[in-house]
Amino acid sequence: MATGRKRGQRAGLTREAILLAALELADREGLPAVSMRRIAAALGVEAMTLYHHIPGKEALLDGMVEQLVARAQPHRPPSGTWQEHLRDLAHALRAALLAHPHLVPLLATRRATTARNLDAMENALRTLCAAGFTPPRALDVVYSLTGFVFGQVTLTLAAGSVGDPPGAEPDPAAHPLFHEAVRTGDPAPDARFEFALAALLAGFAAGHEPGPA
Repeated sequence: MATGRKRGQRAGLTREAILLAALELADREGLPAVSMRRIAAALGVEAMTLYHHIPGKEALLDGMVEQLVARAQPHRPPSGTWQEHLRDLAHALRAALLAHPHLVPLLATRRATTARNLDAMENALRTLCAAGFTPPRALDVVYSLTGFVFGQVTLTLAAGSVGDPPGAEPDPAAHPLFHEAVRTGDPAPDARFEFALAALLAGFAAGHEPGPA
């Protein structure tokens, strides 16, 4: 019976399965370990078989970004206010980046304008434009929010599980304000993230003049 498959293709092998295998490999061993050969070995196929689904390394990296973006979407529909939607988006993006730290540089440096990623951007812009933002201002808001989350995650990953700067505690005689802040403040990355996110959303709201929906 004819299957309709081209030579070298394998039943059950999909672009999604290849990208998931690439993501798992990056999580285990880091981004430099990701190659078509290593992914093929993990899937039990020849490397050339992958090219029937993904044309090359650049498309593979774009697809990995796509997988991460998909994980960074809010789990609930944007039924609340635009501030609530942005808060959900920030939390989802932060969680996805912290769960896949080896992919943070990849997501920060690749545009990866796949159809799925463009759909995610369109959904975010649609929510903001429905609240009266113009499309250019809505794009400014989304880029500002994602840039903020990237910065916060990068600092968290660089500091490990502690939110304070590395090194000895500041000398209270030389740097009394810094010492007091470190001694009495909440160093948890979650607390600092929530504080900064609330300030950012408040700034968006303060500068927002609703226009026609």
